[in-house]
Amino acid sequence: MTGLEFNQALRAGRRVYGTLVTSTSPRWVPLLAGLPMDFVFIDTEHIPIDRAQLSWMTWAYRFAGLAPMVRIPSPNPFAACQVLDGGACAVVAPYVESAAEVRALVGAVKHRPLKGVTVAAALAKVKPLTPALQDYVRDYNAANSLVVNIDSVPSIAALDEILSFPGLDCVLVGPHDLSCSLGIPEEYDRPEFAEAVVDVFRRARAAGVAAGIHSWMPAEQEVQWCTAGANLIIHSSDLIATGVTLRTEIATLRRLNGDDAGAAFADRTLV
Repeated sequence: MTGLEFNQALRAGRRVYGTLVTSTSPRWVPLLAGLPMDFVFIDTEHIPIDRAQLSWMTWAYRFAGLAPMVRIPSPNPFAACQVLDGGACAVVAPYVESAAEVRALVGAVKHRPLKGVTVAAALAKVKPLTPALQDYVRDYNAANSLVVNIDSVPSIAALDEILSFPGLDCVLVGPHDLSCSLGIPEEYDRPEFAEAVVDVFRRARAAGVAAGIHSWMPAEQEVQWCTAGANLIIHSSDLIATGVTLRTEIATLRRLNGDDAGAAFADRTLV
């Protein structure tokens, strides 16, 4: 998908599928381009990727037909501009808990290259843009998507206000942070966790905003999220998929060779 196609799919409620890429190796680009995916998710909040590495990754995936989503380290509009300048098609802002944060991010993602007083006045509708500038800004940013993480109890409490701000394309549930905020860390089978996730999906879709989740859970669970309203699915990661495959295959190899330790390796939990 191109950035424009990705944005249009989100807005239309069509499902898009991708995975988290942790590796900066160029060998992953042609491999992932051959898979039935629409986008890649690159996380600079938790993974140490510098701006030069990130830029070549985003442009490589763009030309491979996979729209690059990039999560910035904090909900900072300047960081959002940096990753868009580097080649990202979509900005993911972590741990957003207020409409004020969304407003600033919309200014960065949907009103580039405007800055400072000009963009602040336009967002506040104090001083409308001239027709020519309005058309220019619309076309300049048509392929950009803004996604915000809904990761906490306060963000769910503020969700209606967050969803009401024009320019937000999608909300993304972060299961780990949300479970911690709910006081049930990593207990993803608890009903209160499922209820919170479904609540986010339903309210977002009712407001005309796409909804997604990053999940490493079984496909059957992810289908349930889609049934509840999710239309952006970040499935697993290169690291998790590699670990699961190698753990299973090497444990099987050890067992077939008569090495009883294979069973113990197969039961290890991935970090």
